[in-house]
Amino acid sequence: METLNLFQGNAIELGIRTLQNFGIQEDMASLFVYGSVGVLLFVVAAVFVLILTYLERKILADVQVRLGPMTAGPHGILQPLADVMKLIFKEDIKPKNRDKLLYFISPVLVFIPVLLILALIPFNEFFAFANVGVGLLLLIAFGSISTLGMVIAGYSSGNKYSLLSSLRAAAQMMAYEIPMLIVALSVVVLAGSMNLIDIVNAQVNLWFAIPLFLGLFVFFVATIAEMGRVPFDTTEAESELIAGYHIEYSGMRFAFFYLAEYLHLFVGSALITLLFLGGWNGLFAIPMIPEAVSGLFWFLIKTFTLIYVAIWIRGTLPRFRIDQVLNLGWKFLIFVALLNLAVSGAIAVIF
Repeated sequence: METLNLFQGNAIELGIRTLQNFGIQEDMASLFVYGSVGVLLFVVAAVFVLILTYLERKILADVQVRLGPMTAGPHGILQPLADVMKLIFKEDIKPKNRDKLLYFISPVLVFIPVLLILALIPFNEFFAFANVGVGLLLLIAFGSISTLGMVIAGYSSGNKYSLLSSLRAAAQMMAYEIPMLIVALSVVVLAGSMNLIDIVNAQVNLWFAIPLFLGLFVFFVATIAEMGRVPFDTTEAESELIAGYHIEYSGMRFAFFYLAEYLHLFVGSALITLLFLGGWNGLFAIPMIPEAVSGLFWFLIKTFTLIYVAIWIRGTLPRFRIDQVLNLGWKFLIFVALLNLAVSGAIAVIF
């Protein structure tokens, strides 16, 4: 069945034609429709972030045998909205010795690439914001741009602690981007395509997590490291760097970093689901449920299970030192990723 593609598919064309029927010129109609899709994408991202912040607080509270937020709404369910209101009305304090241009654009450079990654994630076979032939390559490329925003944020703030944090972010990204790319290449070898929908369809009979279990391990660890979450949160080590590269940001500028962090948690887990866990291919068929709905259900179940594991790890493991983090990436994960690539090549040749 044809994939619903909101950037180049039937929905966009239908929207533009509908506006043209009301006498609106094609350029203006296209601008309105694409702008509407951008707003929709931002709303979807904001909803995911609200859900993830609440889940993380509650899951960490359960791990630490406490209740978590309980005051704002029933069982604290309105706490994320209270956080949003706090960030909106918080004073925007800017350091005097900042680089004004770089200080202004760095939050956008961190947030926009993650939003573009969300646009490339297919939620099931029938719905994708953008179905691109080299979707996997674009996903990894956009993920690297966020690190550039972190480096610029640390440099432009005029703070030595934020600068050290940004340098750590760059070093950590290089150490874990390489094994991630090698593992992604092993998936492409088995699937024969960089299109994410084709990769999922190649796992109808067997999830890639079974033959490429080493790759799943490497990719999961590298994803957590790129997100800068515990135990790899050396870029925001409070005892060493106060708050990291965004120490001089407050209010809505800080909110962009906050949104990017939690949205990265979702898209990273979704990418692992697509590459290794069969995407929307379920363990069993759900009777009397349309295939599109059941596929979305299985995709979200797998994705939020990985999110739970990532949060569980945060509440369990201590922070690694920066030298331990870099040694793990350069000296161990690259070797395991190359071994995984050899396995995928052997499987492709034999079968």
